[in-house]
Amino acid sequence: MASFSGKYYYSLDPKGRIVIPAPLREVIFSTYNNSKLYITNADFDKCLQVYPLEEWAKLQEKVRSLPRSDEAVKYFMRRVIASAVECEMDKQGRILIPYELRIDASITSDIVMVGLLDRIELWDKASWEAVTDPQKIDAKSFSATLAGYGL
Repeated sequence: MASFSGKYYYSLDPKGRIVIPAPLREVIFSTYNNSKLYITNADFDKCLQVYPLEEWAKLQEKVRSLPRSDEAVKYFMRRVIASAVECEMDKQGRILIPYELRIDASITSDIVMVGLLDRIELWDKASWEAVTDPQKIDAKSFSATLAGYGL
């Protein structure tokens, strides 16, 4: 099964649309056989997540099984589930990023689109550069944690 990967730099058009790069579109159509997508806020990061319909359905099922009285679950539902918007790619491979979601993620013009196995993340370029700056992490700790996972 193909999965999303890669990093792509794009700009929003004046209507708030972005082109899904050909390699990511290929995964959407070959693996999911559908152009229906869900865009939502990320849980803790200041970015947006784009899920194919099937992956979104899996996430919803997982959330349905969690205790709704749990504060973390409430936060997740309010932040991620409540902000989700269904969209579909047009014939040019573009999707419209709703204004409210662009505001939530501080996306203005320059976007970094990254494939993360089962979803795509959309970042404002400056935010992406800040969270992926190797000088801003505890490299020893991260390295040890990832080694513990066998990576």
